[in-house]
Amino acid sequence: MSRKEIRALSATGMLGSGFREETLQRAMALKPDFIGADAGSTDPGPHHLGSGVSQFSDAACKRDLRLMLIAARAAKIPVIVGSAGTAGTDLQLERLVRTARDIAREDKLSFKLAAIRSEQDKGYLKRKLREGRIRPLANAPKLDAAVIDRSAHIVGMCGVEPYIEALQNGADVVIAGRSSDTSIFAALPMMKGCNPATVWHAAKILECGAACVVLRKYPDCMFATITDDSFVIEPPNPDYRCDPASVASHNLYENATPYRLIEPSGVLDTVAAKYEAVSDRAVRVSGSTFRHAGRYTVKLEGAELAGYQSLILGSVRDPIILRQLDSWLEGLIKAARDRIAAVFGAGIEARYQLDVRVFGRNSAMGPLESETRIGHEAGLLFQVTAQTQELATALAKSVGHIAVHYPVPEWTGLITSIAYPYSPAEIARGASYRFNMNHVVEPATPLEMFRIDYQET
Repeated sequence: MSRKEIRALSATGMLGSGFREETLQRAMALKPDFIGADAGSTDPGPHHLGSGVSQFSDAACKRDLRLMLIAARAAKIPVIVGSAGTAGTDLQLERLVRTARDIAREDKLSFKLAAIRSEQDKGYLKRKLREGRIRPLANAPKLDAAVIDRSAHIVGMCGVEPYIEALQNGADVVIAGRSSDTSIFAALPMMKGCNPATVWHAAKILECGAACVVLRKYPDCMFATITDDSFVIEPPNPDYRCDPASVASHNLYENATPYRLIEPSGVLDTVAAKYEAVSDRAVRVSGSTFRHAGRYTVKLEGAELAGYQSLILGSVRDPIILRQLDSWLEGLIKAARDRIAAVFGAGIEARYQLDVRVFGRNSAMGPLESETRIGHEAGLLFQVTAQTQELATALAKSVGHIAVHYPVPEWTGLITSIAYPYSPAEIARGASYRFNMNHVVEPATPLEMFRIDYQET
């Protein structure tokens, strides 16, 4: 059996979220073969893909990337970053590449940089759609040419192949647009010929940095030693530790099942995986299998403008209102809609959406919530979505005025029912986006949807 060994360092779960400098120094003493970091996520919702705005500040990302680059260049090992700028659009990628170049200039570092572009050409996607090469995943919305055209941005989630291409062409630093989180950490071991099953499982545990420790108090680094038949995961931070349960449970994070992880090139199966403590801090994992896909696929992520929003926050403590909160809100919403129709005219109903959430009751789970008790107060969030910010705010003003004085049958005079914490009560939230794709594409080759630019610093 081959005894290839790759030492992988995950700097943090998401570039910009931070890690301790002293932890990175301890990890570098373990002689990693590369440093990787994910820089994106769909966890914060569609805003970052739709707007192109990153979740973390440029300063936060620069701090993390600077420490990684300095350490890696001193050790002469690659740095691999994926899903630049949260969503991995071309503009977000270019922004992080500029940051890397700024660091090189300021710290007098020299390296060959590869930028992998993941944003998709709409004409290419419409052609693939006509050819039947785009298919929906579970619960996917309808996809047609009109959806593609109105998308603000569409990205493809790259696998290991673009990373391997860049590394084989001598890149010291690889920064990719949208990427499979695991591909960031699987690419170099796969390039070196390691067992795909072990590699993909290790990459899944590494993708979120120190998230697989028993009790993560803050983001930090994670280290794995990967061989063909197993990998050992151990945090370089001495205050952290892993145990079999903490490592195994990470398979379920951002995954519908803990036993199957779908990648562009196939499926990792962890049903037979074994998790064994090799110390009070480290865990050895073995036994997973990998089944290569019959067709290579790339997942699409798209976002489109849903409208502009204005919000009103308020709270209710009156026990009379709380006892009849559902019927009171039903009447309030009808009164608000009637007032809006009277002010803004016929046809306004088709131009906006009014949603009300009750915080303190079902706000997280909605209709799936099993607990029905109501406390001594409830927070209310009124959300108006319309075609323009001006219209959304104008409608919110009408809703807010109706809401603050909406009556109860038990009282004949004017009441003040809601306490507003802000003045003015309505808050302009700006553009609101929604995801509009949950589909995969069948490209002719794994590299077809991705373009690689090389630069010297």
